[in-house]
Amino acid sequence: MLSDVAVDHREKAYALLKADADKILRLIKVQMDNLTMPQCPLYEEVLDTQMFGLSREIHFAVRLHLISEEEGKAILDNLEKQLNVLHEAAQNS
Repeated sequence: MLSDVAVDHREKAYALLKADADKILRLIKVQMDNLTMPQCPLYEEVLDTQMFGLSREIHFAVRLHLISEEEGKAILDNLEKQLNVLHEAAQNS
């Protein structure tokens, strides 16, 4: 029973972190499509702030042993790759 609860908490933590990463990607997409270009200081500020916040969330979840360090790194790496694709697409438009 206790291990089932622990697994459930780990799954929920991972899903929440992944959802936060997806929100950041959507936010940056909207910003690039409607508001500013990647060279704009506002774009950089939003991106830096959001990425820092997510990295702190991940660090907290790792410290609580809700996700592994590798899982956290994978979430950040995946988000960074997707953001790079967006950035390149905006530059080539």
